[in-house]
Amino acid sequence: MRKHILIALTVLLWVSLSVKTQTPPLVAQDDIQSWNDVMLTVPLSKQFDFWTSVTMRFGKNISRLNDGRYAIGFIYKPDKHWTIQPFFWSIKMRNSRGQFQNESRLNLRIGYKLPIKSVGLSHRSTFEYRIRNVGNSWRYRPSLTIEKDLPKKTKSKIYLTDEVFYDSSLAKFSRNRFTIGITRTLTKILSLDLYYMRQNDGFSRPGDLHVIGTSWKFKL
Repeated sequence: MRKHILIALTVLLWVSLSVKTQTPPLVAQDDIQSWNDVMLTVPLSKQFDFWTSVTMRFGKNISRLNDGRYAIGFIYKPDKHWTIQPFFWSIKMRNSRGQFQNESRLNLRIGYKLPIKSVGLSHRSTFEYRIRNVGNSWRYRPSLTIEKDLPKKTKSKIYLTDEVFYDSSLAKFSRNRFTIGITRTLTKILSLDLYYMRQNDGFSRPGDLHVIGTSWKFKL
């Protein structure tokens, strides 16, 4: 098991390091942003949950709304290790010229939590099909997350996640996201994630981001 974990971590690290920045001169590439999610999960049965999310993303050094999106889907849990989550995104976002455009995404997210007691280690693969006016495409997004519980009285845990993007329109891995955050349980139905994320992307404008984010998670 440890050998498999080491191989998975090595592969993901290699891919993340291979994501090269290809920024033309005099093009603004960096930005400071704030991403904010509100998520709701409603159990339907022992294995099925209804899931929905609303997201607002602020960019241009957190001075304007860049992105608003709404998601709806289901979570299927065949056992304590696997989760399968199909969902749909409706997105309105600014393009590189600052104009809003619409995008729809069909997503399938498959997660596996490894049976390790000392820390939480999980792998997630997300497949998404993007429906856009400029042309449809698909992306594959593998990620690894490590979680560690803090002292019980804090009702919190810290986590690290690294995620890479393969883009069919570019035929290469084009983006890497590294996230460090803390999750705190506030009530029986509400928890809060507070995180910092660094994105490197040499193809989007802007693509290299510093993000301070929040995720408010309600589970009924």
